[in-house]
Amino acid sequence: MNLNDLPDNPYLLLTPGPLSTTKTVKSVMLRDWCTWDDDYNSIVQDIRRHLVRLATSEKGYTSVLMQGSGTFGVESVISTALPAEGKLLVLANGAYGRRIGQIAGRHKIDFRLLDSGELHPPDTHKLVEMLEADPAITHVAVVHCETTTGMLNPVEAIGKIVKSFRKVYIVDAMSSFGGIPLDMYRIGADFLVSSANKCIQGVPGFSFIVALQEELLKTKGRARSLSLDLYDQWEVMEKQSGKWRYTSPTHVVRAFAQALKELEEEGGVEKRHARYLQNQRLLVRGMRELGFRCLLPEQVQSPIITSFLSPKEKGYDFRRFYQELKERGFVIYPGKVTAMDTFRIGNIGEVFPKDVDRLLHAVKESMFWM
Repeated sequence: MNLNDLPDNPYLLLTPGPLSTTKTVKSVMLRDWCTWDDDYNSIVQDIRRHLVRLATSEKGYTSVLMQGSGTFGVESVISTALPAEGKLLVLANGAYGRRIGQIAGRHKIDFRLLDSGELHPPDTHKLVEMLEADPAITHVAVVHCETTTGMLNPVEAIGKIVKSFRKVYIVDAMSSFGGIPLDMYRIGADFLVSSANKCIQGVPGFSFIVALQEELLKTKGRARSLSLDLYDQWEVMEKQSGKWRYTSPTHVVRAFAQALKELEEEGGVEKRHARYLQNQRLLVRGMRELGFRCLLPEQVQSPIITSFLSPKEKGYDFRRFYQELKERGFVIYPGKVTAMDTFRIGNIGEVFPKDVDRLLHAVKESMFWM
């Protein structure tokens, strides 16, 4: 089948993932791959090495792929990294930070939650106070880009504090890795988690973890789950040249390899970040001209997804607004902030400034309440 014969999507996904992908990424899934095949396993190994290079130029790091969504990856880290006597401190300022706490609670892991509210970055002064007051804390976890609001959290500043107390640092970089420049060594992260269907622009099906190998080796035998045992998954991939313990998402892995190639062809993370940033700035400027207001101040806003306050005019209804935009070729996201009425528009994926211009035109046409 010629790529030009593949049907176009009926709409552009303006979400934090899954997101709109290229035809070339989708097309490689037309081929079947055996999980035991050496060619397939070599693709897995290439991906693992590539992910480490994207995470840091320093030595001593490794990566492991894990079946399932990003939450599966986060749960594999939390349920494996924490020893029986360990204690986790979760820095939360949105739904995804709080979800880490839910994971810890489900596995009966001792944890504390420092919740700064959805409209503020994690409170670093309280972080210091809590680490000083509770030496039993062994691990600290935070979300880099909290897509509840679109806030970008100061993971480097947090990392310096965490490392000064000699704690293990876990960073959920689900919606930022591959789209925002980030050096794992520089921020002090021991475990970094992301997913195939985010800024690298693959399709849903697996998550991945980049880890400081020295720290990962300590987790042997700690896992509270069989299928989410991070150490065992890594050990099998290491010793058996890219083999997965259980059935792997072969088509998704192959699509991800293509997505990594296209990331490099675009110019790497810096160039992709520049495109996302341009998308976001054009979006905000255009939406403001139409009378919309952003939820967050510019200094903490990520280029990944933007939350807008819902119009107060009588007659506005998000579901109708959503449907009007969908009919014009765009899918946006409902709001997730608990205390305010918002909606969200993603800036990532195979989206370019010309698409943002088209979206703004569609928004103007869809403002039925005006």
